[in-house]
Amino acid sequence: MGIVYKQSMINTIILFLGFGIGGINVLFLYTHFLEETYFGLVTFILSAANILLPILVLGMQHTIIKFYSSYTTKQDKDTFLTNALILPLVVIIPLSLMGTLAYQSIASWLSQKNAIIEDYTYLIFVTGVFMGYFELFYAFSKVQMQSVFGNFIKEIFARVCTSLLLITVSFEWINSSQFVLALVIVYGLRALIMMIYAFSLYMPRFIFRLPKNIGALLNYSFYIILAGSASTILLEIDKFMIPQIELIQEVAYYAVGVYIASVTAIPARAMNQIISPITAKSLNENKLEEVGVLYKKSSITLTVVGGLLFLLININVKDLYLLIDKPAYQVGTIIVLMISTAELVKLVLGSNGAILTNSKYYRMFFYFSLAMALSVIFLNRWLIGSMGINGAALATLLVVVVFSAIKVCYVFIKMNLHPLSPQSGVLIGVIVGLLGLFYFLDFPFHPIVNMLVKSVLLSALYIGAVIRFKLSEDISKAFNSLRKF
Repeated sequence: MGIVYKQSMINTIILFLGFGIGGINVLFLYTHFLEETYFGLVTFILSAANILLPILVLGMQHTIIKFYSSYTTKQDKDTFLTNALILPLVVIIPLSLMGTLAYQSIASWLSQKNAIIEDYTYLIFVTGVFMGYFELFYAFSKVQMQSVFGNFIKEIFARVCTSLLLITVSFEWINSSQFVLALVIVYGLRALIMMIYAFSLYMPRFIFRLPKNIGALLNYSFYIILAGSASTILLEIDKFMIPQIELIQEVAYYAVGVYIASVTAIPARAMNQIISPITAKSLNENKLEEVGVLYKKSSITLTVVGGLLFLLININVKDLYLLIDKPAYQVGTIIVLMISTAELVKLVLGSNGAILTNSKYYRMFFYFSLAMALSVIFLNRWLIGSMGINGAALATLLVVVVFSAIKVCYVFIKMNLHPLSPQSGVLIGVIVGLLGLFYFLDFPFHPIVNMLVKSVLLSALYIGAVIRFKLSEDISKAFNSLRKF
C-alpha cells in the first residue's frame, strides 16, 4: 500500500473519530457542564483566533508545502525553514505591542454587547499564535511525508483534552473561567507537541539569512494570506459577529446547530485529500477529459453520501435535541436545516474547488473567496439584526448557493466542464422527496427509538433508490461487490 493512500485512509479514520468526540463535547458535555455564557465565549474566542491565524503566520504553512520540495540542498532547505519560523514574528511582535497599548479600546469595542468578553480579549491573540505555529510545524511534518501524527494531534488531542476539562468542570474541580484558560493552554501544548515531533523528523540548522527566492515566497504568502483570510472569514465570521449584535449565549445555541449540520460535510473533507492531487496531475498533463469525468463522478458520489447524511440529520434533529434535553438549544432546529443545505450544495460542486485552485485560473479562487467573505459580512450584519441567529444561518446559505452557481458557470465558460448529469436531477428529487416525507413524521416512542426506526426506514428507501436508478457508478460497483460475498 502506497504511503499516500495508507496515510489518507488513516487520516479519514482519525477525521471520523475526531468528529465523534467533538460531537460528544458539543452536544452533551458543553451543553450540560458549562454555562451557556462561557460556551458562547469559548466559541467566540476560537472563531476570532481562526480569523487572525492567516495574518499571524503570514500564510507560511502553505508556503512551506509549496516551496520546500523546490530546494535541493540541505543548506537551502534549512535557510527556508528558518525563515518560515522567523518571518511570522515580524507580524506577531508588532501586533502584540500594538494590542497591548490599545488593549482597552479593542476589548471595549468587542464587549459592547457582552461585558464578559472584555476580560478574555487577550486570549484571542494568544490562541491565534498557538494555532498558527501548530499549523507551521504540521506543515513541517507534511513535507517529510508524515501527516498522520499531526492529524491525530489536530483532530483528536484537543478534543479529548476538552472532554477531560469539561468533566473536571462537572466535578467542580475547576470553574468555568478556569476552563477557558485551561483550554487555551491545551492549544499551546498542542503546538509544543507538534514542534517536538516535527523536529524529530527533521532538525534544520538555523541559518539567519533570506532565501534566494524571497520575492517569490513573499508574493505567494501575500496571496495566501488574502485567500486564507477570506476563506476563514466565510467559515467563522458568523460566530464572531453574533456577540456583537446578540447575547453571547446565542453563539452557544448557534454552534450546536452548526456542528450537527456539519456532519454533512464529512464526505468532502475525506475525499478532498484524494481529489486535489489527482485533479492537479490531470490538469498539469492537460487531460481535461479526465478532469471532466472526475468532476461529474465526485459530484454524484459526494451528493449520494452527503445526501444520506443530510436526510438522517434533518429527520432526526428534533429527537436529537430532545435527547440533549436542553430546551434553550432547540432554537437551532432551523439552523441545522439551513447550514446542512449549504453543505449539501457544496457537495454538488464535486471537484470544482480543486479545478479552480490547480488550474491557470487559480487567482479566481481568491476573488471568489473575497467576494463571498464580503457578502457574508454584509448579510450577517443585516440578517442577524432582523432575524437573530437564524439570520446568520440564512446568510451562509444564500452566499453558498449564489456563489456555487457562479463558480460552476465560471468553470463551464472557461473549460467547458460542469459537474451535473441526468442522475444529479434524479438524486436531488429523491432527497427532496424523502425529506418532505420524513421531516414531519413523529413516533410516540423514546427519542433513541424514534431515531433508529426513522433512520432504518429512510436509509432503506434512499439506498434502494440509489441502486435502483443507478445514480452512482462507484456506489453501484461497491454494492455489486458486497453481493458476491
